[in-house]
Amino acid sequence: MKAPGSSDILVDELFQTITRMRTFVDARLREHGASVARLRALRMLAASPEPLRMRDLGEMLGIAARTTTSMVDSLERDGLVERIRHPVDRRAFLLTLTETGRLRHLEAEEVDRAALAAATGGLDAGERAKLRELLATLRRTIAEQDV
Repeated sequence: MKAPGSSDILVDELFQTITRMRTFVDARLREHGASVARLRALRMLAASPEPLRMRDLGEMLGIAARTTTSMVDSLERDGLVERIRHPVDRRAFLLTLTETGRLRHLEAEEVDRAALAAATGGLDAGERAKLRELLATLRRTIAEQDV
């Protein structure tokens, strides 16, 4: 029997479900040379109307500077991201997707969509709506406590 991770079984089950879902999706993405972490970075870069500073990308992803650097190094090595000199700050670089990066991003989004559809396929439309409603209630309750 696994030891509880919190004092509330609901929280433990939510965490376990999200962890299993991420592992499931990550495995599907890895079959195509991607990962959830890499897809998130590509997604942020693709959605940005202008190139991003590494610090901004790291903040958007909620990861440490060292982790951001490692990820960007890997993406650059794979030809998915390009570092370009910041036009004003000579010490800084901006990040932009290469054409290959844009294509890989679109491919990874399709794999992600299919994997998430498979993972949530056991829920009908009514169950999906109810689950979303319950999760929104939790988020709202937390937000009210943060005031």
